[in-house]
Amino acid sequence: MGKPEIAMENLASGSMPFIVNDCALLAIATGKRAQNLKELRDQLLAIHPGSIYFHFWGNLLHPRFDEPEYSNDFAAWSRHALHDKVLAERLSVVDPNSYDTLDELRQELIEIIEQRLDEREVLAWAQPDQQFEFIRALTVVFRTDLQFFTPEKLAARIGQMSVSSIFYHFIDAKRRNENRLDDFRNWLESFDGRYESLCQCLAKIDPYFTSLTSLREELARVFSGCLCEVGRG
Repeated sequence: MGKPEIAMENLASGSMPFIVNDCALLAIATGKRAQNLKELRDQLLAIHPGSIYFHFWGNLLHPRFDEPEYSNDFAAWSRHALHDKVLAERLSVVDPNSYDTLDELRQELIEIIEQRLDEREVLAWAQPDQQFEFIRALTVVFRTDLQFFTPEKLAARIGQMSVSSIFYHFIDAKRRNENRLDDFRNWLESFDGRYESLCQCLAKIDPYFTSLTSLREELARVFSGCLCEVGRG
């Protein structure tokens, strides 16, 4: 009985199913290091974009036992290794979602660092054991058994999805997809505009300054709330 029901639901929706994937973000050493701000700037000029991605997003998938003081590794290193609170604060407010490409994000980092180099008369050095080590991200994708043919079915389960699935479909997708949309919106657009209000609500969510658990809760609220409005309409 289950298979015929799915087939009928698929025909009714006119859409391919949303297939849930899981992922792991592997850390790969690049061999590139920096001990002062000039070296950090010089390495940023040529480092692989996947390294910039890792140092902004990688911590979301790593278990944390306390609330991070700074939102990315560059800011944290500036504060704790270089003891430059001014630079750390400037770097910590950089939101990677505000940039269309990782190269644009790279340029923003370089400009902030160069401005700070111009301001400081003395070049701060980190201790040898506190050098900044550039790590590159490699995303490994796993197929799950979950698939949904309607947004309503997805909404009922999104709150139970793994945080790594949330990362893959809502954060990593914006790097993978040419249109820079998350996987949820890409799928919803296949329903001929019926879920436009939900897409608009999802577009307003900034996943950066939060945890994946909080992001999952926010997505569940948005799906539930917007789909109730669609149902009333």
